[in-house]
Amino acid sequence: MTSVFSLLFLLIIYSAVAAKNEGDDEWVHLPNSCEVCKFVSIEMKSAFEETGKTKEVIDRNYRFIDSKGAPPIKYVKSDLRFIEVVENVCQRLLEYNLHKERSGSNRFAKGMSETFSTLHGLVNKGVNVVMDIPYELWNETSAEVADLKKRCDVLVEQYEEVIEDWYKGSQEEDLTTYLCEKHVLKGQDAACLSEEWNKKKGDNAAIAEDKKKKKGGKKSKGKKDSGSSVGEKTSKKKKEKKVKNKSKAPVERREEGMSSGEAIQPKVPLPGEKTEL
Repeated sequence: MTSVFSLLFLLIIYSAVAAKNEGDDEWVHLPNSCEVCKFVSIEMKSAFEETGKTKEVIDRNYRFIDSKGAPPIKYVKSDLRFIEVVENVCQRLLEYNLHKERSGSNRFAKGMSETFSTLHGLVNKGVNVVMDIPYELWNETSAEVADLKKRCDVLVEQYEEVIEDWYKGSQEEDLTTYLCEKHVLKGQDAACLSEEWNKKKGDNAAIAEDKKKKKGGKKSKGKKDSGSSVGEKTSKKKKEKKVKNKSKAPVERREEGMSSGEAIQPKVPLPGEKTEL
């Protein structure tokens, strides 16, 4: 009964949301400057981390000016890496969804929200879920996420030189601190930067991260298993050699006064030899 009442409550809430106009501030909470900068810096750090694992070297010997050309440069220190990250960072924000059951900046997260996950589960079980929002639009980008991406484009264009200074510098300072606290939000409210979501069991956004960790653990575990199997094979071979040596030992033993040939074949008198009666 409790689950039925909770479902009815969710349906009433989402029906009311759909009935409101998209521009109504009471129902649509667009991201503020702090939230925009927070997720831009998070995705930018993630993109730099992903592209920083390669050992690729870029050849710059184009010989446009002289025959010598420029020396090759590592991709991780190149302008090309910086350009690729900056141009694609805002597109990564479209992977986020709105989690209305959460508060503050935590309402933006990857993975399906708890509410829509429950509704999709009911539909898969054959329950006829009737809402003012058509089923085809359940997974569409929300107005809040669309605005997050739009404001990201403006921020990156406006602070590109600041980001480039951090990239070409030592990069010892955290990008969120450098970009958001010291430049974008200087003198403004930066409370959202310290907000963290405590993962709950069954949380879709948390499950995606846990799967990545498990994959990494399986790889290292597989290496250990292969090492132990090799050790088992070598120990088996050693045991087999010992058994073979034991079986050969009685044959190699010789009786006193006899050669190995005499021990195997008894001595037979030759024809013509005199035998005593």
